[in-house]
Amino acid sequence: MTEVSAIENNPDAVMVAVDLPLSADEGWDDTVPLSAESAGTPPEAPLEMPVQELRGRPPHGPDAGLPRLSTIAARVLAFGGAGLIGWIGWSQMVLAFGARMTFLQMVLLVLFALTFTWVGFSFCSMIAGLFARRLITPTGANAARIAVVMPVYNEDSAVTAGLLAALARDLYRVGLGERAEIFVISDSRKPDAVLREMAALSRLRDISPVPVWYRRRRDNRGRKAGNVADFVRRWGGRYDQMVVLDADSMVGAATIKALSARMNADPAIGLIQTMPMLVGGQTIFARLTQFAGRIYGPAIARGVAAWSGDSGNFWGHNAIIRVSAFAQCCGLPELPGKPPFGGAILSHDFVEAALLRRAGWKVRLDHDLRQSFEGSPPSLLDMAVRERRWAQGNLQHARLIFSRGFTWISRVHFIVGILGFLMSPIWLAMILVGLTLSANVLLSRPDYFPQTYQLFPDWPTFDPVRMLWLFIAAMAFLLVPKFIATFRAWLRPLAKDSGGNVRVLTSSLFEIVLSTLIAPVQMLIQTRQIFEILGGRDSGWEAQVRAGQMPPWGVVLRRHAIHVITGLATLLVLAVLSPWQLVWLSPILAGLILSPLTSRWSASPVFGRWARRQGLLVTPEERNPPEILTAANALGFRIAGNLPADGIAALGRDEILRARVMALLPEASPEPAAKRLDAIAAEAKLACATTQAEALDFLSAPEKLALVESRALIDSFAKLTR
Repeated sequence: MTEVSAIENNPDAVMVAVDLPLSADEGWDDTVPLSAESAGTPPEAPLEMPVQELRGRPPHGPDAGLPRLSTIAARVLAFGGAGLIGWIGWSQMVLAFGARMTFLQMVLLVLFALTFTWVGFSFCSMIAGLFARRLITPTGANAARIAVVMPVYNEDSAVTAGLLAALARDLYRVGLGERAEIFVISDSRKPDAVLREMAALSRLRDISPVPVWYRRRRDNRGRKAGNVADFVRRWGGRYDQMVVLDADSMVGAATIKALSARMNADPAIGLIQTMPMLVGGQTIFARLTQFAGRIYGPAIARGVAAWSGDSGNFWGHNAIIRVSAFAQCCGLPELPGKPPFGGAILSHDFVEAALLRRAGWKVRLDHDLRQSFEGSPPSLLDMAVRERRWAQGNLQHARLIFSRGFTWISRVHFIVGILGFLMSPIWLAMILVGLTLSANVLLSRPDYFPQTYQLFPDWPTFDPVRMLWLFIAAMAFLLVPKFIATFRAWLRPLAKDSGGNVRVLTSSLFEIVLSTLIAPVQMLIQTRQIFEILGGRDSGWEAQVRAGQMPPWGVVLRRHAIHVITGLATLLVLAVLSPWQLVWLSPILAGLILSPLTSRWSASPVFGRWARRQGLLVTPEERNPPEILTAANALGFRIAGNLPADGIAALGRDEILRARVMALLPEASPEPAAKRLDAIAAEAKLACATTQAEALDFLSAPEKLALVESRALIDSFAKLTR
């Protein structure tokens, strides 16, 4: 999110959070005993959530009815237009090659048709936004109980606590304090991260005007989807709706109130997804991503919302969900076989949206709500780590597309997600086939009389003018939507709030140039990821990088060596054999050869600040930070100053911290010895230790985790000599 430096540059913004304590003295008083109601979780309200049989009959839900005429028109434009563009590209390429095509030409024809249809679909999807419905927020009575659910996994606990503290105040301000609660559901496994997480959440509970609950589960089965499912099964009956956040995302209380009202007014709505805006980027790469999302994103979202209609998609966060519908439809099975294609469903959000829709629930993308935010990866390498897991999850969907009862639009969402990653190897294959064709022409001797008694020669057919126009058309489909979105911003306050028309246009041109350099590197990275996944390599489960730093030269040179070598080798070969092709391939070759520089410098906060001073890649949220984000920053900064800096050692000397941690722990329940091995080992080692420092040296990481989650072990640790 926005860094503290942004607050220092705008001191008045800090006053937004003045109603919430910003200092340790005002926020909490450690001399006051903890209240009896400081239990970590509320009483359980179980809700049955059966595991779905993807090949079986779907559960019966409401009847969403037939699609609107505007939705049908948008689908005709998006899919019909893409099909027409693909057919035109195919027919023109056939004319360019002639009737007697070689095998390589036929391969190139197929690859070109796929890529041309893909860019055509992106263009037509955006234009389909002309048919997007106008959305309104009802004003009737609404008593729905709301849970704001934030799954966390080894996150920066001060940042997440700051976000939730600002949201809690905002919920109270808009009148949701009586029917909204915050629930943090943790899958964290690192002992020090768990301790800081519990300490931060305890501080948050001191200053929150709405109830805040915390549960950390020991069994991480199902990853994030399993975490949310466990919450629904244990406490789902307590709530009517839930707003799911990521650890770096935020939905303003006014938007939550509007989402709740829209869902309450239509009992057939199962899920409403918002369009998150990226914020807080400090590096060039992050600022590039958030600028593109802010300027181009609304127009793209309108198009997707228009053709999706009531068969929309779910992106895993910043959405409101009807809890009863989710419990009825979204119990995910484990796929047979081993990862990467078996096991837990990684991109669970797409599947959950499809499961809701097949039971008759409406799933919508409400593109008009703007108070929805999330963070952005700080560098190209950090983005690659995220995309590795997304790629595996999306390829998994190939096993699910033909599940029983899915609507055809839900299947389209799966296909679009899969092609989003497969287009990289398809694009690379098209380039390689094109180069092979050129090499074949240059290095082989043509045979104009392939038959023995042939009277007339077979002249090779190739129409370079037609090929040039196809290339121009493909570039137009890629670039025209960006310029349409830019000019659309001129007609709205968006351009003025981003620095004016000239700066928005300059930023768009800068974004196009830098994206052009990054695109070939991402192509090769994603292609490698696809082959790793197809080869059976699992992505694992690591905490996401929310904030990073400029990678050292050794890292970028090692990670991008293959890209540089590929670019230089291609450059040398073409310079000797076919210099004219360098005109077309120069952007790709430049991106590959310069990839270490681009990767390192685009991850630099210094260059990010330079771009900000020049007015490049500026968004409205950066020039005028939303109050809730400013408050979240200030509160997170203050909470961080009150967290233990030396990890578990602080439990031994700080009696108040021990009391706070114990208050969040559930009551001990009998467990088989096989599930308590780490706790048993920790207990034995604590009995042998004479000092706290010695005990910490004895304990392994799993045993330290057992210590943090056991009142008895914490007491034993505290009794040791410091």
